[in-house]
Amino acid sequence: MSNLNLNKVVLAGRLTADVELKQTPSGVSVCSFSLAINRKYSKESEQQADYISCVAWRNTAEFISKYFRKGSALCISGSIQTRSWTDSNNQKRYATEVVIDEAMFVDGKNDSKGTEAPSLNNGAPNYEEMNADDDLPF
Repeated sequence: MSNLNLNKVVLAGRLTADVELKQTPSGVSVCSFSLAINRKYSKESEQQADYISCVAWRNTAEFISKYFRKGSALCISGSIQTRSWTDSNNQKRYATEVVIDEAMFVDGKNDSKGTEAPSLNNGAPNYEEMNADDDLPF
């Protein structure tokens, strides 16, 4: 029997609602949301949306809540987590969600459902746009 354990997921989709940043009682940032992701379900390429529950913590939660809104395209990587609890009616409840390790922009500057995507300049160089007619330097 193998000792292989791998729990890694990469998803790209659109936020179904604005993200609300919350704090735990000890002050840790957290946000929960769902991503709508289209999936083919027939040979005729008909699509159906899956809604995947996600949770982000600390700096990742702050980044997502600051730069993404309902309809924004978002790419995430993380791991799948399942948890259970007993509700107020003494019923056992279960949840499966993606715990996000990384989140990144997908849309271009003006592709985000009519709203301008923010520019995140965290020390990365600013690249200038080139016209398609310009000669490439290689």
